[in-house]
Parts: sequence; structure tokens; C-alpha cells
Amino acid sequence: MAVRWDGEPAGCGRRHRRSSSVSDVDVKKQRLDPAEKYRHLLIDYICQRYGSRRAAGAAAQEQTQPLAFNQAFVNLVIRQSKAFRLKERTDKPREDVAGAPESEECADTAVQVSDLFRSVVPSGTTKVIFLFGKPGTGKTMLMHRICQKWAEGVLPQFLFTFLFEFRQLNLLKRKLTLKELLFDLFLQPEDSPDAVFQYLLENVWRTLIIFDGLDEFAVDVDVSSSSKGGPTLTSCMSISELFAGLCHGKLLPGCTVLVTSRPKRLPDFLLNTVDLLAEIWGFDHEKVEEYVSRYFHQHSFKEQAIAHLKNNTKLLNMCLIPALCYVVCICLEYLLLKHQMSVELPQTMTQFYIKMLLIFINKQQGECAGGEETQLNCNKKAILGLCDLALKGLEDKKVVFYVGDIPEHLKEFASLHGLLTVFEVKTSGTCPETGYAFVHLSLQEFFAALCLMVSKKVDKNYLKKKFSLKSKWTSKNEAKTEFMDSFHIFLSGLSSKECRTFLMLLAEQDAAWVQDKQDAILQSLKKLAATHLTGPKVIELCHCTFETQDLKVAQHIGNLLNFKYEFKNFRLTPLDMSALVFVINSGQNLTHLDFSGCVMDIDCLEVLASCKNVEYLSFRSRRCGDDFAAALSKSLQGMGSLKKLELTGGSITAEGMTNLVQASSQCLQLEEINLQDNRIRDPEVKRMMDLFSRMEKLKKIDLSNNSLSLNTVLILAKEVIACQNATELRVRKDTVMIYFSGPSGKVPRSLDLKWEENKEHVIPTRHVKLCLQDRNLSSQHAKEIVAILQSCPCLSEVDLSGNKLGDEGCSCLLESLPWISISKQLDLSQNRLSVNGICSLLKSVNTCQKMMEVQVSLCHETAVLRFTEDREFASLPPREDPMSSTDDQQYGEENQTLTASKKIRLTDSHFQAVDLEKLCAVLKECSSISELDLSNNYLGDEGLLQLFQLLPNWKMLSSLKLNDNQISLKSVFFLAQSLSTLEHIKTMNLSLGHTQVVHLTFWERIRVRSTSRWRSSFLAHPKHIAKGRCFCLRDCRVGPEDVTRLCQILAQCPHLTEIALSGNSLSDQSIERLLSFLPYLCHLTLLSIRSNTFSPRCSVLLINSINLCERIRMVEVRSNENAFLHLGESMRSQKTSCRLTDCAIGQGQIDELCRVLEQHGWLAEVDFSRNQLGDEGLRCLLDHLHQVPITCSLNLSHNRISQDGVLHLINAFATSGNTTEVQVSLCSKATLIIKLTSRDHPRKILRLSECNFQPEHLEKLCLLLEKCTGLTEYISSNNNVTVQAAERLLHSLRKNLGPLKISIEEPWVCKESVTNLLKLAVQACGNITEIMICKDKTLFQLGVRFPHCLEKVESVVSRLNLYKPEIKHACFCQRVCEKCAQLQELRWSHVELHNDEAEMLVRILLPLPELKMFGLTSSSIMPTGIDYLITGLQNCQAIEELNLGHMKLSSAAITKLVLALREMPSLKRLILNHNSIGNDGCSRLAGTLRNMHYMEEINLSHNKIGDPGLINLAAVLLEMENLKRIDLSGNSPSPAGGEKLMEALAYCKRIEELLLSRNVFGDRTAVKLALCLPHMTNLKILHLQNNNIGPAGGMELARALVSCGLLEEISLSENDLGEGSIHALSEGLPCLEHLQKIDLKLCGITDDASKSLSHGFRQCPSMEEIMLSWNALGDRGAQELASALPGMEKLKMLDLEKNRIGACGATKLAEELAKCPEIQFIRLWDNPVPKGLAENLTSQDPRLCFSFY
Repeated sequence: MAVRWDGEPAGCGRRHRRSSSVSDVDVKKQRLDPAEKYRHLLIDYICQRYGSRRAAGAAAQEQTQPLAFNQAFVNLVIRQSKAFRLKERTDKPREDVAGAPESEECADTAVQVSDLFRSVVPSGTTKVIFLFGKPGTGKTMLMHRICQKWAEGVLPQFLFTFLFEFRQLNLLKRKLTLKELLFDLFLQPEDSPDAVFQYLLENVWRTLIIFDGLDEFAVDVDVSSSSKGGPTLTSCMSISELFAGLCHGKLLPGCTVLVTSRPKRLPDFLLNTVDLLAEIWGFDHEKVEEYVSRYFHQHSFKEQAIAHLKNNTKLLNMCLIPALCYVVCICLEYLLLKHQMSVELPQTMTQFYIKMLLIFINKQQGECAGGEETQLNCNKKAILGLCDLALKGLEDKKVVFYVGDIPEHLKEFASLHGLLTVFEVKTSGTCPETGYAFVHLSLQEFFAALCLMVSKKVDKNYLKKKFSLKSKWTSKNEAKTEFMDSFHIFLSGLSSKECRTFLMLLAEQDAAWVQDKQDAILQSLKKLAATHLTGPKVIELCHCTFETQDLKVAQHIGNLLNFKYEFKNFRLTPLDMSALVFVINSGQNLTHLDFSGCVMDIDCLEVLASCKNVEYLSFRSRRCGDDFAAALSKSLQGMGSLKKLELTGGSITAEGMTNLVQASSQCLQLEEINLQDNRIRDPEVKRMMDLFSRMEKLKKIDLSNNSLSLNTVLILAKEVIACQNATELRVRKDTVMIYFSGPSGKVPRSLDLKWEENKEHVIPTRHVKLCLQDRNLSSQHAKEIVAILQSCPCLSEVDLSGNKLGDEGCSCLLESLPWISISKQLDLSQNRLSVNGICSLLKSVNTCQKMMEVQVSLCHETAVLRFTEDREFASLPPREDPMSSTDDQQYGEENQTLTASKKIRLTDSHFQAVDLEKLCAVLKECSSISELDLSNNYLGDEGLLQLFQLLPNWKMLSSLKLNDNQISLKSVFFLAQSLSTLEHIKTMNLSLGHTQVVHLTFWERIRVRSTSRWRSSFLAHPKHIAKGRCFCLRDCRVGPEDVTRLCQILAQCPHLTEIALSGNSLSDQSIERLLSFLPYLCHLTLLSIRSNTFSPRCSVLLINSINLCERIRMVEVRSNENAFLHLGESMRSQKTSCRLTDCAIGQGQIDELCRVLEQHGWLAEVDFSRNQLGDEGLRCLLDHLHQVPITCSLNLSHNRISQDGVLHLINAFATSGNTTEVQVSLCSKATLIIKLTSRDHPRKILRLSECNFQPEHLEKLCLLLEKCTGLTEYISSNNNVTVQAAERLLHSLRKNLGPLKISIEEPWVCKESVTNLLKLAVQACGNITEIMICKDKTLFQLGVRFPHCLEKVESVVSRLNLYKPEIKHACFCQRVCEKCAQLQELRWSHVELHNDEAEMLVRILLPLPELKMFGLTSSSIMPTGIDYLITGLQNCQAIEELNLGHMKLSSAAITKLVLALREMPSLKRLILNHNSIGNDGCSRLAGTLRNMHYMEEINLSHNKIGDPGLINLAAVLLEMENLKRIDLSGNSPSPAGGEKLMEALAYCKRIEELLLSRNVFGDRTAVKLALCLPHMTNLKILHLQNNNIGPAGGMELARALVSCGLLEEISLSENDLGEGSIHALSEGLPCLEHLQKIDLKLCGITDDASKSLSHGFRQCPSMEEIMLSWNALGDRGAQELASALPGMEKLKMLDLEKNRIGACGATKLAEELAKCPEIQFIRLWDNPVPKGLAENLTSQDPRLCFSFY
């Protein structure tokens, strides 16, 4: 052959031929001739179809095929990737697959087309090349170009080249062989196809097969057959199987397969076989200029066209996509030909396509055919036909059409205007068919979108359905057949206002019809913005938004995109960036842009420069090097809102950083720069810091993970100190961060500069933190570090931990401390210190006056020194003798301490005896120690003794901790002895348990001034001694002898007030010895024994202590584990209480207990609740107690008492003269309380509740009650008492003389009518003085008075029975008149009055002459009945109290009531709460009240009274001098009405109760009330909850309360008072000596106010109830309140529900509660206390309530 196709040296081929036999040559020649002939045939075919011959022939048809790329080919930008980033998992969006920054080796590199075919695979192996690119980037044109170049001989390595388009392969439905694929579907050999195929198989490595448009393949690629046994050359297979077989190398192994696709998800099998992956980017700016230059080479305005594009960045970026570049050139050419001077090009891709369509039509029709509108109308039918064809094709997933698919007029129109291409479609070896396709898929998408917008068949719902952006990439099993990459973009573009006229003309509809469709698209866009979109979809949404050119839509979408855009691992083009910037700039909010692993042109940064709304910008990619940094530097100044810049994980060096910092210094608003994980290494530190110092708002620079050398770090430290706005350098290993002072350029001034507070110009103090951790600093660097530290006068913290300074380096540093200014702390941890190093640290305590704390641990390698911020020491040199000042100086500093107190913590260091000697030698000189902690060491008993010898030297010591030092009981005795020898010990807390505790606190010792100089001495009896001292011993097993020895020691201890023993396993003998010492512990106020199991005998011993020591005021034993003995200061000044609860006390211990109680006699309370007495134990106890005349309360609740036991108790109650009250309940509460008195008492009360009495019990009860003639009150609640039993009960209850109150609460009360209840009432003996019926409480209550002579019941009953039925009612009424002749109180609630009952009430009961009080509340009565009732009230002339609350009285009823009130001259209390009185009714009442001079109480709460009614009432109050109580809560006045009311109340001198809750008065009214309070000197109760009182009103109110010295109850809850008001209230509390209850719920109280509040509560001697629930009190607040509890002797309840109290606060409350026997409970529901701890604390003390109920 004359020509070598492969370019191989000729000799090689000749040598090969010489080695062959003659017969082989002949055979090969026979095959070679057909193969060579076929090869020439291929070249001619390809040249004709794609090459220069076609181009030459097409030149004449340029006007008929305008969209054919007939211009000279311009090389595309192709980037080869070494990382397969397209691989995707089904559970993640594509952008998240490679989230980590890729390595340098994975970065993309530019390649030429020829580079694609350079062999990188072994011979005989199939090479698969995959090219992907976005729509319009020229993939198909490149494939045609490759075929053309092969035909021209440029690719000689290939003998054969085949090109298949997947859009044509889609049409094949049958299976075929490989040979049929190559020959039938591409080009059939003219002869000997088998010989050609055989030659191809022998030269397979020189075969190139191209598959174009994999994304258009409508079938899933089938790899099953290719993986099962392998296909054969003669096998018939589907296209997908053939494609997979070629890629896998199962077919034609060794050939080269080139595949193109849009960036869709690829089959896994292809990703695993790809040898070269590259992306076609399209054009860059240089190639755009080249293309435009070639396009306009024949035009005189070529330079003008190029300049026009260069000056329009948006158009230039659009032209980076070759297909769009061609469209832009068409439009630009057309406009320049028509208007050479001024050119206005479209703004969006959609508008360009519309313009292009109009231009093509105009070119063919000519200028004479009319304007665009006319030509559009002429071609409307054909355009609409193309629209239908495009949409139907997309819906059917079809991009190739046959002749039958297209009407003839459409073919003619489309061919004429170059909108469709015509080509041969080969589906078999037979005659090819003619196929049609849109010249580009995007053009088909354009016409399809246009169809939806103009078709009358498409409604808004269908339009919305078609418009969607999937938030995930196509899933693994989903067919990739939706050819709609640009479809939604075109739809968005067609919804713009600029396209409305075009659509109106095409659709022949009005503007409203078109706008309706456009609005549907815009609304869909807005909704998409509110969904979660991945990065690529956000970009698509931005493109859609840009196409609309609607600023309002862009603003809406920009505001909805969560202000943060994250883009990961996909390529961004300048066009993408333009769309993104358009949306961001349209929004009103500042946004975050985060690009991680994204590939982007440097041109993107130029677009980004116009983004004004970016606050945070981040790039993470190894591709970001110095060139990228330089390009970004140019863009930064345009980002006026940028505050934070990140370039991490890149390849930036010191040079790139310098350029970036230089540019950043011009961005004055920049606050943070992050350059971590680059390759900066050794930057120009001085220049860098100089530039940073100019940035006023800069806060942080991050240079971490840049391999900075130690020398660079030290230079950086010097420069940071020198930089005036730098505040911190934080270096730890590879972490390097610099912090700056921020916007002000100044550091907040020190709080110590009080002398400057009143100056106008204050110079702020700069504070610098220096952290150099884990940088291998050694002793060699110590002097350099000292020099650096000394150069900065404003260091706050220095952290040198994790280095290798050692003792030598640290000593060098510590010796220089007096000349180094550090205001907070110096950390030398993990620096290989020994005991010698620790001694150096301790010596610095004396040499450095500013040091206030040393914290050292050898085990944990901790060494931290803390300093005082007091500037008094800033300039003082070290002093040897702090007491050697002159007399004058001492006199001026009389109340100051010259030496700052020091805290030393030497823990976890395992000191040995030798070490302790060294330490003691140093510690001895530290006379200013205030806290010393030597916990977790090995001191032992000897070490502790040695240490205690130093105590006299530490005159400022307040706390000493020696926990976990392996001490024994010997040290316990020694420490106890020290309480006697060292009087300044305040508390001693010892434990020898698993965790040993030795913690001593000391009183502050008082310095006295001598005549000459200051001297440290102690008062013989200092003031603090009066407060008492505490000894606590826990978890230490001690025997009787040990207890004796300990008590002997403690008895010698002066002013010991508390002994707490816990978990010490004390035996009965030990406790007996302990109790025997009580008389000798003269100052003891509390002895507590916890977690110690007591025997029954021991419990009796504890109770018997009341007879051993007369100072005992209470003995409490709980659960046989905890005992508390409270002692008073004097002998027998108060009664004694004994509480023995839950101790399993039974009948066997009763005799002994009773003997103990009989000896004492003077008891206030005996509590044996929760034991096991039973009925017999109760009998025994009663027999004993009735023999001894004592006065006390006896609690026997929860003792398994039955009904028989109750009856025995009632019998004793009836017969005993010393029992005044019995309260029994046999329900779950199991209450049994007996009150005894040693002398006759006028009251005798019996309360029985839920005793579940049976008839036999009730009969016995009645018999017992008949004997109880001294009874004054009988209360029965839910005891199974029937109506008949109640009659029997009423007959039994009688007394000799005086009043008797009878209460029966049973379910039948609410069912019985008023008449029946009155019939029951008249069965009672005596004269009825009170009738109360409360059906809501099922309560029936009578008050009865017994005269000297009483009619017999039998005669009354018989007399009533004599009457006949017809006159029985009249006789009943007569009987009511007789029995109720002395009736004084009539209270009915929740009753239903019928007409006859209302008549009886009005005619019989109300006129009774003695009636003083009438109440009818929440009851039902007919409207006429209420009028009748009010009329009847006019007869109540003696009435003093009228209660008609909750009766729904209207304004009209009030009018009639006013008339009745005028007939009540003696009325003192008027209660009309919860009605509908309103302003009019209130005004009418006010007129009547003016003349009621005896009125003491008015209740008009919850009556919808506003300002008019309130102002009229206020006018009357001015004259009501006797008013004591007024309730106006829950009305609706304004602050103005409130002010008028307060002014009037100031004249009510006798007012005692003022209830004004829930009126929303506000601060104005509160301030007015504060002015009036000093006039209300008798005020006792003030309720102002929920009145919208803020800090201003609260402050004035709190200050004014001190003038109301008689106040007993205050409620300010549900008001946001503010901290200042709480402090003011706290200061005034000591003035309120009678205050019993305070409610501050929901007042926003925090820990900050707790100290002053607790101090105030402590000084309220009468306080019983404190409500602080629903506030913000934490552990600190709880601890403050707990400390105040022991001083509040009358407190009964503390409510702390719904606060923020945790374990520490709850534990402290429990500890202090033990000292407060009078407190009944503390509520702690819904606080963050661990459940286990809450249960434990409750078990120890049930008064701590953590439950809701």
C-alpha cells in the first residue's frame, strides 16, 4: 500500500511481511484488498457527511441551513479529570458524593483532542474514553470533527472509525450482531463483508467506535448478558448489550470506545471501566473571540461585534456555551446589519431563541414581507405545529421523527428556516429511511415550552405539573429518558414580561390570558424556593429566576433560600455564577456562599465581584492556588458586604497569601479570614500584621494547618503583641489563629478603673491572650519567651501548656513574673514539671503580688497560675514585708488588706514524705493563703499533723481541703481536738468513706489597730463566734468507746452549735453514750444522725433524750434511719415536739414511749404517723395519754386504724375532758390527729372523713354522739351517711347549752331539692341559726343554738304526722318559721330554685328578723324568679352581708337591686363578683353606695367594668371612710381609670384588703398607687398579680410598700418587675414585720436577685409562705434561699416549682431543711433535678416535694 494509515515506520511493516510465508501473504492480500477498499469507502462517507467536502457543498446552502455549524471549527476547552466524581450513590445527591476536598493529584488538567487517544492501557485491552458536558458545549460537533480529522489522516493510529448516535439507536427494536451494528447501521462494505469484518477483528486495537449522546439513550444499559459467560461475535443482542459488551472488552477487545453524554448519572459498569474521564467546558474568552472573529470575517463590523461582546460581561459569559455563542452571533449580525450605531441584544437565553426564530423567518421572507409581527402571523400555523411536534416528542421521549410524523407544510417550513435537520436513519441493512430532528435538543425544548404557554388545551394545573425541579439526581434504577435539561428554563423565560407580546400574538389571546399562565410559572418558582434543593438544583432555580427578569420574584426567591448556599463537587460556569449573583443581589438579606470541591473558571470570580449581598464566602478545593487567590483578590473590593472569607484546603503559598491579604486590607468591612490547610509555610509576618492592623473591623485570622515553623510562630507572637488591634494569638500544634478587637478597634475597659468612671474621655485597656501550646518549646526558648512577654504590658492570659520547658524553663519564666504584666492566668501545664518545679511555682506566690491562685497536679500535669486584675498591684515591685508601711499609710488604709489573698491547689500529686518537707518549707512563707487544697495526695496522719503546725502562719486562711489523703480515725480525733485549740475554725467536714473528705472552713479573723502600726491579732471572743460552729463526720465506723472519746473532745469545743453524723454505723450503745453528752454540749442547736439504722429500742432512746436534756425542742426520727435533735438556747423556754415517723412502731413499744412522754409532760406535738400501731396500739396509747394532763397535738396518721378503732377514739373523745379535737380520715390520706389539752377548753370538734362506715358503725356512732353533750362542731364528709342516717344523726347531736355547727358532706346533697334539705334541717335539735347548702361541694351545714329548755323531738315528730297531706306543706312552712326564728346566716350555692322554693325563700326566710347574712351564688332561678328575689330583698332590713356572686346579674337586674339596697341601712358587705354588671350597672351601684356609710367590703370582681364605671365608683370611694376590703379584680379598665381609682383609695384610711389582680393597669397606675400607699396605714393584703407592671412601676411600688407596716400578704405575681424592682422590694422587706405570705410567681426572678431577696426574707419574722414558682432561679439562687431558711422560724411553705434548680441547689435545700422543723414542705416540681437524686432526697425528707400533685 502506498499510504500508511497508522503512521507506523515502514520498516516495521516490511519486517513483519518478510517473516510470513507465501501462502499467508496471499490470504492476507485477499482480505486486505476488501478492507482497504472499505476503509476508503469509510473516508469518503465521513468526508461527505461530516467533513470538508460536505462543508464545500453546503456553502451554497448556507442560507437554507442557517443552524448548521458551517463555520470553521474552533477548538473546545476540554479538562481531563483523574477522579471519577460522577459516580453516585442512590441515597445521596450527586453534589455530596465527594464532600472532602480532593487531593492535588485529582485536580483537572487541560487536554487537547489528540491527547485523548494516547494509549495509557496495556495492549489488547479496550480503552474507554468518556466525555461529558453541559447542553450546547459542542459534544456532537466535536465527534463530527474527530471523524473529519480521522478522514483527513490526522489520527493515523485508527484504521476504522464508526460513529453512532444514541438518539438514532433508540429507534432500533430488534436485536442484532456486532457485525450488523457496524455495517448495517453505519456503512455496509461494497463486497466481502466477512473479509472486512475478519480484518477488523485482527486489527481491533486500531478501531475507534464513538457513541454520542448516552444521556439520550431511552433504555437502561443491560450488563447481565455481558457478565454471564460473555457474548459471542455471532450473538444477537440488544443495543444496550452491545454497548456494554464493547465497553467491557467482551466484544472487540483492544478497541477504543469514545462515549459522550450530558452530565447525567452514569451506569456503574461504565464508571468501573472508564480509562479517561474528561469534561467539555465549551469556550473560554479567548476562543469566544476566535469564534466571533471567524463568524464575522466577511463583515466590516467584525471589530465592532467583538468589542460589543467584550463590553457586555453577561453576553460574553453566555457565549462560553458554543451553541449560545452561535445564536448570539446570529442576533448580533442581524442587528448590526440593520442598526450599526446602536445595538440592543436580548437579555436571556429564551429571548435570544425568540429573536433567533424571528430572524430566520425574516431572512427567508425578506424585509419587504413586513415587520416581525406580520411575519409571525403569516407563519403562526407552522410555528404552532412545530411546538406540538416538540412537546409530543418530549412526552414520548422521542427526538428523532420519521416522514410520517411531520406534516408536509411543517417539513417545508422547518427545512426552509433550518430548524430541523434531515438525515438517514438505518435500522437494518435494507434501504435507509429519512429522519428528522431539531438541530439541537435545546431547540426542541424551547418549542415544547412555547407549546405549553400558547396552547389553549393547557390549563394552569397542567402547566404547574410540567414545571418541576427534582431535588435529587435521577435514582439508580430510573431510566434516563427525560430530555428536559433546559425545558423549565425556557418556561421561566417565557413567563417574563418581555415575552408577553410575543405569546399574545402567537396564542391569539389577550394580555390577561397570557399573564395568567405566566403567573402560574412564577408561583411555581416561588414554591420551589421554599423546598430543600441540592446545590445543582439551586443553580437551576437561579437560571430560571434570571430568565424571568422579574426583580420581585428574584427578591422573593432570594429571601427564601435560607440565606445560605452550599455547593459541593460540581462545576460552575460563569453563566451559572451570573444567575446566582442575580438572585442574591435581588434579595434583601445577606447570604453565605460555600463552594466545596467545585470546579470553576477564574472568570467566575470576576462575575462574583458584582455580588453585593454576600456576607460569607468560602472556597474549599486543592485547585485553589496562588492564581486563584490573585484572581479573587481583584474581586474582593466589589463585595461591599463581605464579612468572612474562607480559602481552605487549597494550594495557596506565602506569595498568594500576601496578595490576598493586600487586597483584603482594602475591604474595611471584612471581619474574618480563614486560610487554613494551605501551603503558606513561612509568610511575611511583619508585612502581614501591618496590613491586618489597618482593617478596623477584623476579628479573626485562621492560618491553621499550614506547616508554620516554630521560628515563624515566635515571630508571629512578637508581631501580634506589637499590633495594637490584635487581642489573641492561639497556637496549638498546627492550629494558628489570630484574634482582633473588632469594629471599635478597642478592647472594653477594665472594671478596675473606677477612678476614671466619671471622666468624659476614657482610654480603654487592651488585653492580649497568648497561647503557644504543643509547639515543642524547651528551656532554650525560655529567655526569648520572657522577652516577648515583657514587651507586652497588657497580657490577660498566657498559655504555654503542652511544651517541654521543664523545671529550668519554668523557673526562668517564674523568676521574671514580677516584671511581666498578666491580668488573668498563666498556664504551664504538661511541661514536665517535678516537685522542684512546683516549689518554684509556690515561691512566686510571695514574689509576685498580683498572683491570687496556683493550681497544680503532677498526675494530671496541670500547672496554672491565676492573677488578680486589680491594678493596684500593676506597678508594685515585690515586697518582702507587706506589713512595713508607715503609720500614716496604715491610717489611710485602715479597712483594707495590704496583701491579696492567695488560693493554692496542690492536688493529685502523690507527694511523699521528702516532698512534703520541701513543700512545707515553701508554704510556711506563704502567709497570705486564703484557700489551700492538698486533696488526693499521700499525706497520711503524719503529713496532716505536720501540715497543721503551719496553720498559725496562715492568718488569712478561709478554707483547707485535705480530701483523699489516706488518714485514719486517729486524724479524726486530732482534727476534732483542733476545734478546741483553733477557735477560728468555722466548719469541719470529715469522711472516711470510699472518698475521704477533710474540709475545714475558717472565720475571717479581725485585725485590730494598735497605737503605732498595724498588727495581726485575734480577738479573744471575736464577733463570729456567736454564729456557731459545725462538726460533720460521715462514713466513719466508730464504736462506743470511740463515740465517748469524740464526745469528750467535742464537749471541750467552745460554741459548737451543730454536730452532723452520717453513715457511721452507730450502735444502740454508741447512740446512748452520744445522747448522754447532750447536757454538756452547751451551745449545740442541732444534732443530726443520718443513714444509720435504728432499732426500736434506739428510737425510744432518741425520744427519751427530751428527758435527758431540757434544752431539746424537737426530736425527729424518720424511717429508722435519720434522726434530728433540735435544741434551744435556754431551759424550758418552749414546748417540745416528738416526731417518730415511719419507724415500724407497734403495740410493743407504746408502753415505753408513753412512759417517756409522761415524764416530760410539756409537749407541743407528738407525731407517731406512718407506723404500725393498729387499733390495739391506739387503745393502749389513749389509755396512757388520758391519764396524764398534757396539751399537745397527737398525729397518728397512717397507722392501720379501722372503723372500730375510730369508734373507740370517738368514745374516748366523748368521755374524756382533755380531748378538744379529733380529725379522722380512713381514705388514702389515712389521717388521724388528736388535740389534747390539760385544762377545760370551750371548743370540742369532731371531724370524720371517708371512714366508709357501715350501718352498724353509724348506729354506734349515733349512740356515742348522744353522750357527747359538749360538742361544738361536727364535720362529716363522705362517710356513707344516708339521708335517713343523717336524720338519726341530727336527733343524736345535742348539747346542754350554746352553739353547735353540723356539717354533712355526702353525694346525695347535690341531688336533693332545697325543700327536702330544709325538711332535713328542721329535724335538728335546738334553734337553727345557720343554713348552708353548697351543692358543688355536696355540703349541707347547719348552725344550731341550744336554749335552756328544749322541746322533745318525739312530740315534734308526732305533731307533724298528725296533719293530713293537703295541709302538710303549710305545717312544714310553719315549722320552718319556728325552727328558723333565730336564723342569722343563709348561704346557698349551686342550687336550682323552683317557683315554690323561691316563694318560700322570699316569703318566709328573707323576712326573718335575725337574718344578718344572705348568700345565693352560682344558682339557677327563672328570670321572673330573680326579679321576685330582688324585690324580696327589700324586706331584709337587718342584713349586713349580701352575696349574689356568679348569678349572671344583668344591668337591668342591678337597677332593681339598687332599689333593694336602699332598704338595707345596715349593709356592711356587698359581694357581686362574676356577673355582667358593666359600666352602667357599676355607675348605678355607685350612686346607691354613696349613702351606705357602714359599708366595709365591696366585691365587684370580674364584671367587665371599664373606665366609666370605675371612675364613678372612685368618686363614691372618697366618702366611704369605713371601707376595709375592696375587690375589683378581673375587670377591663385602662391605666387612666386605674389612676382615678388609686387617687380615691388614698382617702379610704381603714382599707385592709386591696384586691386588684388581672386588670392590666400598667406602670402608670402602679406609680400612682405607690404615691397613695403611705395613706393606707391599715393595709394588710395587697393583690396586684397580672397587671402588666414593669420595672418602672415595680420599682416605685416596692419602695412605697415599706410605709404599710401592717401588711400580711403581698401578691405581685405574673408581672415583669425587673431585677431593680426585686432588689428594692428586698430592701424593704425588713420593714414588714407582719408579712406572712408573698407571691412572686412568674416575675422573671433570676439568681442575681436571689441574694438580696433571701436577705430580705430572713428579716421577716412572721413569714409563713413564699411563692417563687415559674421563675429563672438556678442552683445559685436555691443555695441563697436555702441558707436563709434556718433564720425563718415561722416559714411553712416555699414554692420553687418550674425554675432551673439542679442537683446542687436541691441538695443544699435538703441540707438546710433538716434544720427547719417548722417548714411543712418545699415544692420543687419541674426543676432539672436528676430523678434518682430527687427520689433519694424525698426519701430522706418527705417535705421536699418533686411531684406535681
